[in-house]
Amino acid sequence: MNRASAAAEPPATSGFTVGSRRTGGAVVVAVVGELDLDSAPALSAELNAAMDGDGVTAVVVDCHGMSFCDSTGLNALLAARLRAEGLGVEIRLAAVPTATARMFGITGADTVFRLHPDVTAALDAP
Repeated sequence: MNRASAAAEPPATSGFTVGSRRTGGAVVVAVVGELDLDSAPALSAELNAAMDGDGVTAVVVDCHGMSFCDSTGLNALLAARLRAEGLGVEIRLAAVPTATARMFGITGADTVFRLHPDVTAALDAP
């Protein structure tokens, strides 16, 4: 997909990339780099495009390559979850880094997302 608009692209110096691939009824959105104020719009655009696909029932956010997530990144994920819920799509997070998982626990975000150890487990979840 990788349909993020030019306006949503983070600065080239950020090292952030986001891309997606379809697998059955799911879309895997891979996040690499720092998810912050500069990069959150690109993630939001990619997640919205993923949710808009025909027959999509789940979006798996692969966080394996994510090196950092601030409150803006968390808010982008929470906003996507709310939109997905309205569309009947489930957002699943895979391979969430330890520091980010800790932030999710502190904020209570771990109670609204399904966290999985890796993409395969997220895709295989009922």
